[in-house]
Amino acid sequence: MDLGIKKRTQINRIVLYFFLSMGALVYLFPLFWMISTSLKTLPQIAKFPPIWMPRPMVWKNYIDALTFLPFHLFARNTLIIAIFYIAGNLLSATFVAYGFARLRFPGRDILFIILISTMMIPMIVRLIPLFLMFKRLGWINTFYPLTVPEFFGNPFFIFLVRQFYRNIPFDISDSARIDGCSEMGIWYKIMLPLSKPVVAAVIIFAFQRVWNDFLAPLIYLNKTEMKTLSLGLQALTGGTGEAVELYNLLMAACTTFVLPMIIIFIFAQKYFMRGVIMTGIKG
Repeated sequence: MDLGIKKRTQINRIVLYFFLSMGALVYLFPLFWMISTSLKTLPQIAKFPPIWMPRPMVWKNYIDALTFLPFHLFARNTLIIAIFYIAGNLLSATFVAYGFARLRFPGRDILFIILISTMMIPMIVRLIPLFLMFKRLGWINTFYPLTVPEFFGNPFFIFLVRQFYRNIPFDISDSARIDGCSEMGIWYKIMLPLSKPVVAAVIIFAFQRVWNDFLAPLIYLNKTEMKTLSLGLQALTGGTGEAVELYNLLMAACTTFVLPMIIIFIFAQKYFMRGVIMTGIKG
């Protein structure tokens, strides 16, 4: 009986791993095709049936792709925006979330519901009012519209950090208050050092948003020297009139574009997974 149960368990596990592997291959296929196309010549791309593994591999496509347009300038602009975007969200999210999670004051839950409800307002609805406001401030063709608002809080990140803070025992902060520590001291000296998992999650989510954002830079940044990587990739499709359709160079640039996200996730995945899991334990 035990052998039969053990055998069925092994069969079920093999079937489960088989379907998971098939699902993983489906999701990895676009990445494989992007890398394969990035190493082809234009005639090889147009061939049918398609060439799966190019021979020879044209590694020069990567050099041509990154020098065809000033991608070093686009990368610098994207990194500048990402640094301030992440810093603003970390400061505002951890500070505001501490108030919602650890302090008791009248109307706290109502204010939190109002904060969360703002997530239901689509970006496209706010686009014209925000553009007019930033235009009056003289912020068009600057990084301010993409960075300054983040210092006033992002509802999703505030929610994420609040859920994490609610899982930290209140005895820790109560003991600090008895010892004479202020609320600012508790937030800075106790809560922040304990927040490494959720901070890693916020950093990854925020970096991904900036790295992949296309609409906001398209609206606020019109000068070539101010553009981001996403706008540079769009130029390689010929959509802006700055380049022609060079699919091998486009795929080479896209592969380089995706690489930082993969590297960051690999090195921070332990904290990221722990942060996401712990934010969902308690409501």
